[in-house]
This record gives sequence, C-alpha cells and structure tokens, in this order.
Amino acid sequence: MKATPDLGAARLASPDLLRSVFRRHAAGVAVITARGDGGPVGFTATSLASVSAEPPMLSFAVGTGSSSWPAIATGDHVGVHVLGEHQQELAATFARSGADRFGPATAWREGPEGVPVLGGVPAWMVCRVAARVPAGDHRIVVAEVLFGDPTGHGRPLLYHQGRFNGLRD
Repeated sequence: MKATPDLGAARLASPDLLRSVFRRHAAGVAVITARGDGGPVGFTATSLASVSAEPPMLSFAVGTGSSSWPAIATGDHVGVHVLGEHQQELAATFARSGADRFGPATAWREGPEGVPVLGGVPAWMVCRVAARVPAGDHRIVVAEVLFGDPTGHGRPLLYHQGRFNGLRD
C-alpha cells in the first residue's frame, strides 16, 4: 500500500460531515411530484438514481418530515422530472419550505395516473411505487417507470457546493 500524505484529518461521522462531503458531489436535479389529498405535492431531489433497465426502475430519497411525504407514503404513483439549467428558480421553489409550488408561476398539467407533470422540463416520467425502504430520517422510494418523455429541451441542472449550476463543457 502506498502512503498518501495529504489525506487530512479524519472526522467522526455526523450529519455535518455527510453534508460537507456531499457538497463536493455534483448531482443532477429532479423534482418529484405526487397527487395528494389536498392537491398536488412535490419536492426537489438530488438523490435520483437509475436502478434497473429490465424492468425500468429508479429510486429517490424523501425525508419523512417533508410536506410531500404523506402523499408519497400512501400514493401509488409519482412523477419524476429532470430539470434543465433554465429551471433554477423552479428547483428553488420546490426546495423551499412553505412555497406555493404549484402556483401561477409553475407550468404543470395532470398527467398519466393523475400525477402532476411539470412543463418545460428536458425529461419526465410517471412511475408506480414499488417499495419504500426505511433509511434513517428518510425513505428510499423504488419505482417502476410506466410512461415518460425524454424529448424536452435544455441542458441539465446540477447542484454543487450548495448552489444550482449549469453543466460546463
């Protein structure tokens, strides 16, 4: 084994350590939507991951304390929207607690399975929830893709160092 002199000082695991490390990890930005009892709900997610090609499945994490969790905890379907760099304000709106996420500034329609589908996104999918796996103060939702459209325009929106950014060539 080769010694690496610049490892720095190791810190014990903590929420702050995890946040600090993941600030250095650039992640794509998505908005997850669902139909709730009181109307549409949604939140910004950077935890979107492909799980399986056959059948087509994905996963994302949702906090159990979020206002969207009750609808996702009991609903059968979710919408998954890949955001473009032109949608930084939309990402911020869906990330902000108490925001009017489906107000007049948000273009959306009812899509397949009654799921709210956002307009102007580079890609979207409607999925059937297959599992909700406990993970600390979150749940990992595994969902099977039923419908989608990858033909929207725009370069991907990224989240890095606590800010939304566009992809640079």
